[in-house]
Amino acid sequence: MNFLAHAWLARGGSDDFLYGNLIADGVKGNDLTAWPAEVASGIRHHRRVDAFVDTHPVALAARRRAPQEYRRYAGIALDLIWDHFVARELALDRLPSRLVQRSYRVLSHRPAPARLERMIPALVAQDWLHRYADFGFTCDAVRGIGQRLSGPNRLAALVPWLEEDYLALEHDFRQLWAAVVVALEVPPDGEGVNRP
Repeated sequence: MNFLAHAWLARGGSDDFLYGNLIADGVKGNDLTAWPAEVASGIRHHRRVDAFVDTHPVALAARRRAPQEYRRYAGIALDLIWDHFVARELALDRLPSRLVQRSYRVLSHRPAPARLERMIPALVAQDWLHRYADFGFTCDAVRGIGQRLSGPNRLAALVPWLEEDYLALEHDFRQLWAAVVVALEVPPDGEGVNRP
């Protein structure tokens, strides 16, 4: 899952908790004592979501369908395609989202970790979270991440597979998202934020 899915799952928590979920990919290591408690809780929640998704049989089966020579990178592409389907599920191509605006406000008023400090302003200014509803934009995002990795753009090489496998991936998403929501959605009062 990527930014949008993590935001949606964390929306019931505080702004600090939401912020932790949004910036977790930029935070290295398990020592989170430098972060406020709710931010650290959000980082841990993000990591639980990622671990759940990465080991779920539906996600594993989807990854096995990727072209073998690029399979090692398929998880990154899938994280973005899952956000595309979340955006479609939330009708972000038709309706402005209060959650997206809240996420942008939270990200704009706090410093991003070094690994994300160049990306976060672009994410907010270019409205990536709403734009994930557009499959073409999502594919461009996949290619863009591939440009930041060393060597040839192996993520760009996965885009034809995402296009060809779109309907199967959408079916996978529906199964996977239902399981993730049951296991890891944070209730509106924040209760359950620290559940394993």
